[in-house]
Amino acid sequence: MKRRSFLQRIGSILAVLGITETEWLTLGDRYYQALAQPNPRKLALLIGINQYPQSPYLSGCLTDVELQTELLMHRFGFLASDILTLTDEQASRESIEAAFLEHLGKQVKSTDVVVFHFSGYGTRIQLETSSDTLQNALVPANGYQSETIVNYVLEETLLLLLRSLPTEHVTAVLDTSYYAPTTAQLAGSRIRARPELPEAQLAAPELDFLQQLKTQKSLSHPIVLSATSNPKQVAREVLFSGFSAGLFTYALTQYFWETTPATTIQVSLDHVRNSMQQLGNKQYPNLANEQKNQQAALTIENLLLDSNIGAEGAIIAIKEEGKANLWLGGLPPKVLEYYGVNSRLKLLTGEELILRSRTGLTAKAQISQIEAANSPQAGQLFQESVRVLPRSINLTVALDTRLERIERVDATSAFAGVGRISVVVAGEQPADYVFGKLPQTSSRYGLFSLGGELIPNTVGEIEEAVKIAVQRLGPKLPTLLAAKLWQLTENQGSSHLQVKATLEIISGISPRIVLQRETVRTLNTGTSLKKSLSSRDDSANRLYSALSTPTVSIGSKMQYRVQNNSDRAVYLMLLGLKNSSTAIAFYPWQTSQDANTATKPLLKQVVIAPGETLILPQNITASEWVISGPAYESEHQLIFSTSPFSETLKALETAKYPAGEQPIGALVNPLEIAQALLQDLHNASTVKAEMNGTAADSYILDVNNWASLSFSYQVG
Repeated sequence: MKRRSFLQRIGSILAVLGITETEWLTLGDRYYQALAQPNPRKLALLIGINQYPQSPYLSGCLTDVELQTELLMHRFGFLASDILTLTDEQASRESIEAAFLEHLGKQVKSTDVVVFHFSGYGTRIQLETSSDTLQNALVPANGYQSETIVNYVLEETLLLLLRSLPTEHVTAVLDTSYYAPTTAQLAGSRIRARPELPEAQLAAPELDFLQQLKTQKSLSHPIVLSATSNPKQVAREVLFSGFSAGLFTYALTQYFWETTPATTIQVSLDHVRNSMQQLGNKQYPNLANEQKNQQAALTIENLLLDSNIGAEGAIIAIKEEGKANLWLGGLPPKVLEYYGVNSRLKLLTGEELILRSRTGLTAKAQISQIEAANSPQAGQLFQESVRVLPRSINLTVALDTRLERIERVDATSAFAGVGRISVVVAGEQPADYVFGKLPQTSSRYGLFSLGGELIPNTVGEIEEAVKIAVQRLGPKLPTLLAAKLWQLTENQGSSHLQVKATLEIISGISPRIVLQRETVRTLNTGTSLKKSLSSRDDSANRLYSALSTPTVSIGSKMQYRVQNNSDRAVYLMLLGLKNSSTAIAFYPWQTSQDANTATKPLLKQVVIAPGETLILPQNITASEWVISGPAYESEHQLIFSTSPFSETLKALETAKYPAGEQPIGALVNPLEIAQALLQDLHNASTVKAEMNGTAADSYILDVNNWASLSFSYQVG
């Protein structure tokens, strides 16, 4: 479509938005001027819509745009002038399509990099030309033109636009979904999907535009990353500490901050899925790509990463008196909320940033070791050095707003008697779980994940009193708090301990890989990781391509292959959660050789020498780990330290732990174990003496002395 005729077609809409044709042309010309810059250029069009006139407002789409902007600028080297954002009322259908043609279509050359992002509502519509199936569509800000005419951007239109770009470096991120469930959702849970309108007809200009695009030749094979992989899954927003964001966008951008360019996108999305699942959502991302040689093409080198060095964020401004404003988009989502004052971040040039305060994703820090010749600048990346966590972390339970007022009063009173529980109103503050009624039976209470999944074995009897329901849940809550505490140790991206763990099924001649995790901060280039993604990792990549939680069959024999590639001995603990309700642990017992001694086995430290590989549990207990039924979901946290887990083993020894044949079994005192674990990691830190200003009620964890890797799978 010619530029002038396109502008004539949308002139009335631009007028409503207060944009004259001359202003639009000037805007387009500004981007044309950048063509003289050396190739490859990097161009992005980012769309975020919170405010919809005819629909409930969303709250995280503008944050998504900010998350992507900071990532692209500081991690992938995009220029601010090459990133065009359309938000809220700016993001009409006409403006989105015009911006695509002007900002991308008119500028992109064969070596350029392109990123398109959309955060907002999605829906489905039935077209007259295709009455048998519903078509996926993005809902722009002016999506509802009248009671019967809708102004959607068809997913097919977007794909054709992406294919029209003459470069193979095209990536689209769609944080939306198309199916709106008819069942009631937990209050405070925002989903990015609107119900289809049975009588709706698509606006004629969109259909005309689609037909014109169909006549054009496809020039590229874009990579499309979607928030969901199942047509009936929903894309969710999550309320974090001080901000809301799309679950998928936050998890994706956070991982890309920390990772290195050798990782395939399938592997990257597996990490993203794991992060989303830890936040209580069974939302699996999806990958669409048309290239035949998919494994070679699908690396994040498709975005031409600006630096091989991973980071937790970047300096966004330098203030007076050695102060800096920081962007913390690379911190794991659960860690961010509790990232304490005096945490330390290190610039690649050696200066330290000491955290003084945090608001949402931004923070203020004091710069230490400043030298005039090497003064820090805005845009510099930083890496985590010391993590400070408060000792007084509670489990936060949100009360569903569909509860009656008297029910909320009774629940608040009852939870107050449990201890280490904070109660908030769903949707108003971040939470770990939601207490509410079953949608099918309003007279029964239960505990739900943030994604609305009922936690197993938390439902009471019909007509149960609220206080009784909370008292019944009381014994389970310390277990959930314990899991929260050990999940806060996760630092695969920032640890300086070079360790690697592979979850395997013992099968045939060689084990079959289920999941693999490796600290990436110790890899100076992509060479080591590229090597690890060849040969035996090919089977893992095939599993990753499904982009869903790996499933292990009942009766399978399992093992962890743990490699210590560092120059120091490391100690290992394995803790976990089964069905989000039962704590489990690996018990490193050794049976006494003296027949006259007590039969209860002794616990010992699990230590791995430098350069050695350990098979868990075989190398420790000489016993097999056989997966038993019935079906369940499992999360494991493998925690490594340069110092022994003395306090943790002491806590295990005082408990009446099961002395059975299975090396991985129930944990009877999980909260005590979690606190002892954090104390051991605190004791391993070598910087405690240097941080006298840090409050005594904090854990100080040094990335040089610990690593924590997360695994999740399901048994079925």
